[in-house]
Amino acid sequence: MIRIHDFLQSAAQDEGDRVGWTIDSDDICFAAMDERSDRIAAGLLHRGVRHGDRIAINVPTSPDWLAVYFAAAKIGAVVVGLSVRYRENEFAHILGDSKARLVVTVPSSENVDFLALLESLRSRLPDLEVVVSIGGSGIGTLDELERLPADNDLLSKAKALVTEHDPVMIIYTSGTTGQPKGATLTHRSQLAAAIAQARHMRLTTSDVVPVAVPLNHVSGITCGALAALVARARVILLPTFTAGSAVNLLSSIEITIWSGVPTMHTLLLNHPGLRGVDTSSVRLVVTGGANADPALLERLTTAFPNATVMNLYGLSEVSGAAIMTPWDSDADATARAIGQPLPGVEAKIVDIDNVAVPVGQTGELLLQADSIMAGYHNMPTATAAVIDNAGWLHTGDMAWRDADGFITLRGRAKEMFIQGGFNIYPIEIENVLAEHPDVVLAAGIGVPDSVLGEIGRYYVTLTSDARVTESDLKDYCAGKIADYKVPKEIIITANLPMTPAGKVQKARLLDRDSG
Repeated sequence: MIRIHDFLQSAAQDEGDRVGWTIDSDDICFAAMDERSDRIAAGLLHRGVRHGDRIAINVPTSPDWLAVYFAAAKIGAVVVGLSVRYRENEFAHILGDSKARLVVTVPSSENVDFLALLESLRSRLPDLEVVVSIGGSGIGTLDELERLPADNDLLSKAKALVTEHDPVMIIYTSGTTGQPKGATLTHRSQLAAAIAQARHMRLTTSDVVPVAVPLNHVSGITCGALAALVARARVILLPTFTAGSAVNLLSSIEITIWSGVPTMHTLLLNHPGLRGVDTSSVRLVVTGGANADPALLERLTTAFPNATVMNLYGLSEVSGAAIMTPWDSDADATARAIGQPLPGVEAKIVDIDNVAVPVGQTGELLLQADSIMAGYHNMPTATAAVIDNAGWLHTGDMAWRDADGFITLRGRAKEMFIQGGFNIYPIEIENVLAEHPDVVLAAGIGVPDSVLGEIGRYYVTLTSDARVTESDLKDYCAGKIADYKVPKEIIITANLPMTPAGKVQKARLLDRDSG
């Protein structure tokens, strides 16, 4: 049996004085995190939190977030991930759906008073009993929770009740296609994903791994924090990602792993300060969360000359990473494909009748692994729609596999549109647009058309000094792809709606068009 807090406690016992986490100039060793999470766990028990109860965390990436997470894991409580970027609707839906009994929150962020917001929602959240504020030492603070009288016997009994099959976290999907659903992850599922990724990346105690993505997503908690913990690597916590903060970090610390979503990589590569930074210590660059176009991979290879560049494919429903680029992949395969399944992960590609398709043919990507979620919280019908009777997770992603086992994404099944009888996968055209030197980001959707049924509409953001026009971009695409794939419409925009995890919210683009 493996449980998340076993890895923390083992690290604390074996090499407790070694630094596990750094934020700004503060170092936190394994023993200190283990002891602090014990105090918080005892405080949660004192406040009546018990096995299976949900507690929500609305805190930026920080040691506080992790301490509460480990504390909850130790007593069998379930963490509900929130984001300081959420507002009233998201708070009401997630807290109401999860029936969280307790919320740990920063008092405010970006001029939003979260304590007042939560108080205003009280009448709509009958299950919410306690709000714990980060900062200060008064009543109702995390400091007070840590100082409550500890019943060590109760704590020991609570720890003993926790099994690897118990839920440890509910992560609400980013909502790129609609109302967020709560993916329920267990100790076993999160650790299966973290261990497989750590082994594939060959993480060791010598590695220094920045985590600059939110911990309420699998990209932050599983792919970042937990993968590093199982290898006892050192984590550098960045509460908020900016290109400037990334440049400063790379300038001041010998980072060995650099990970991020394509949006983050693009912003970093466009920052003029990166040119003067010595990146020779970086041995591995990982890009995930969305498709990375070939031009971006080439730029990453140039910016990090000593690093292997890998794709990472994962999703909330598999608790983290499921597919990554193998170490011996050549440049062409890395640019084309997301990689091969990690050890312990099975993949197959099926047609609309759920029958496996031949090599080279496009179908839906299905996954089977110990890392698959327990299901969507309180949504048995939605769960049954994505996890079949044989335990296969239907990802909703269209893909094809070559003879060497490399899997290439063709886009979301629901994103594919039919234009004049041709199946169009926006991701292919997005990659072409992203290769243009003036284009920063591109996102395409299918919209109704009276003649062709549907046509492609592509939104692009440009560099600050760009002079390219819609016509120029269409001509550019015409030289690279079949004529029926060339965008019928291109809209140049100042920004695109993004999720906290750095993905374009295509549902909002659809809403924008329908409105």
